[in-house]
This record gives sequence, structure tokens and C-alpha cells, in this order.
Amino acid sequence: MNKNLTGKWIPSLFFIPAVIYLIYNHGRVFLLDELNLLIHEGGHGVFAIFGKFVYTLGGTLMQIIIPSLFIFYYYKEKKYNAARIFLLWLGQNLINISVYVADASEKKLRLIGGNKVYHDWNYMLGELKLLEYDKTIGALFYVLAILVFIYVVIMPLFIRENKRLSPKEEDSLDKIIR
Repeated sequence: MNKNLTGKWIPSLFFIPAVIYLIYNHGRVFLLDELNLLIHEGGHGVFAIFGKFVYTLGGTLMQIIIPSLFIFYYYKEKKYNAARIFLLWLGQNLINISVYVADASEKKLRLIGGNKVYHDWNYMLGELKLLEYDKTIGALFYVLAILVFIYVVIMPLFIRENKRLSPKEEDSLDKIIR
């Protein structure tokens, strides 16, 4: 087997237990959940200027946007294992979002602020007349998380290492282009 190919797959052996842990624990991770909560709440502030609906959606949006910015950056820099770590974080957030969405009609989750605050997804799905589909929509977020986790593990299938050209090959390519 090609040594380079084997090397690309070794990190997957470390990502598999992380994926299993996240799925088994419904996305709960000590301290990371607190960071996600800060990001979620901060998202409300960031999107407050866009009205109540987008303000409410802003918490969830930031839980998706922040890890995605890191994924984009590391992918662009060809630091694929770092991108995979942030993909795990995105998947973990998607599982947490799935739990929040699925709770929209029952409102059993404890929210910061207690009874003084409203349930984001109860409000949004209510506004969209989709509250009765909260479990289904929550399941869609969960499936999306699973797809992200699968991608984390099989990402080496999609990574093409661009071979650096030798100076002689670059000269030849320059002549062809001119």
C-alpha cells in the first residue's frame, strides 16, 4: 500500500472514537458546551439589528458560522486534520441544535433566564407554522451532524495532494502558457 495513502488515513483512526463519543453522548462535551452557549448567546446580539426572527435565529446561526469559518480557513490552508477537528465541532453543534429544535413544542429544556425567556425554536417554528414538525426538523439537524461525522472519517478520499512542480516542469509549463 502507498505510504502516503496510509499516512492520510491514520488520523481517521483517532477521529472515529471522537465521533462515536459525540454520537453516544448526544453531542455533550464538558466545557465545549459552555463555549457553544456563549457563542449562541452572542449570536443573538450580533443579529439583533435584523429584527426579532433573525435575532432569535442568530444564536443557532453563530453555532454554525464560527466552526465553519475555522473549517474554511484550515481547508484553504490545506491543514486538513485541523479542518477535521473543527468539522467535529460543527457536528457537535448540529447535534446540540437538533436537541434544541426537537424540544420546541414540549419546551422541557432548561433555558438561561428561566421562565423570563422564550424558547428560540418554539418561537421560530411557531412563526413559520412548523411547530408540529419540531421532531422531524430536529432529526434533520441530527442527520446532518452524522453526515458531517462521516465526512470527518472519510475525508482522505476527497483530498487530492497537489504535487509541487520542479523548476524544470514550471519552465515547461510557462512555455506552454505563453
